Amino acid sequence: MGELAKIENYCELSKTNLSFKREVSKDEWMDVFKALKQVEGCVQFWIGDCLAYRQQKWGMYDDIAEETGYDKTTLRHIKDTTENIENVRRRTELTFSHHIEVAFLSPEKQELFLNKAVEENLSVRELREKIRRADIEEKSSELPTGKYRILYADPPWKYNNSMPSNFIEQANHYQLMTVDEIAGMKIKDLAEDNAVLFIWVTSPILKEAFSVIQSWGFEYKTSFVWDKIKHNMGHYNSVRHELLLVCTKGSCTPDNLKLFDSVQSIEKSTIHSEKPKEFYDIIETLYKGNKIELFARSKREGWASWGNESE
Repeated sequence: MGELAKIENYCELSKTNLSFKREVSKDEWMDVFKALKQVEGCVQFWIGDCLAYRQQKWGMYDDIAEETGYDKTTLRHIKDTTENIENVRRRTELTFSHHIEVAFLSPEKQELFLNKAVEENLSVRELREKIRRADIEEKSSELPTGKYRILYADPPWKYNNSMPSNFIEQANHYQLMTVDEIAGMKIKDLAEDNAVLFIWVTSPILKEAFSVIQSWGFEYKTSFVWDKIKHNMGHYNSVRHELLLVCTKGSCTPDNLKLFDSVQSIEKSTIHSEKPKEFYDIIETLYKGNKIELFARSKREGWASWGNESE
């Protein structure tokens, strides 16, 4: 960090201003600029490590968000990134945003993709795409071979609207897939001749989801609405629901004629993308047979599961 000392030698700094103490040469000016660039790349790592120390010693940091004006979600993501990437794997040649892209991968994959980013001089977007492609190839090669009557899926939908490189609320919890990539998966090979599919979609992706349902060999029948109670900002309205579409292949009406309310009002948990456990209970009540959860993030007794997070 020797570059940083040169700033103090040449400059006076305030929160909103940099001024030179004296006339500097072009080389000295370049030293200052490089030092500033170094600081820019370090601050988020420093904040994350500082927050991690705080949480280990004295608990969470809601008061810090209040006192500094930082958004709590932003602070949490910065801390999660630094906690998940040990110092030995952090690359000074890369930005913090590069590290965000690999934060939720295994240590071995972090090392692999950060090295690729350095060696190939990848932008954040290019790194994200390499990780996504590798994840899709891995997923496609690891599909199970059994047959199931009940399939439950929460695909990692990639929306058409672009996301900034530092947006990690969704993309860094799991690798996103395009509609075509999801539709191209051989899910139809997992289904018995008479089967039912429960698939999660959000309103913005609803239209495209039907091409996935068709490609997987199913036909849409009806839906459940998960009312999350609390509102979330959307482009056109304040969105507080997700849809669980019910689709069948062959003849697969419910074994139990109990009629559940189509709207289930259950407050959203703090775990990203976690769906209410009540929907497992609904499915298990309605249908008997071999069950598999696709894109699973945890294992449930009595279910087969497939997905990176369930391993």
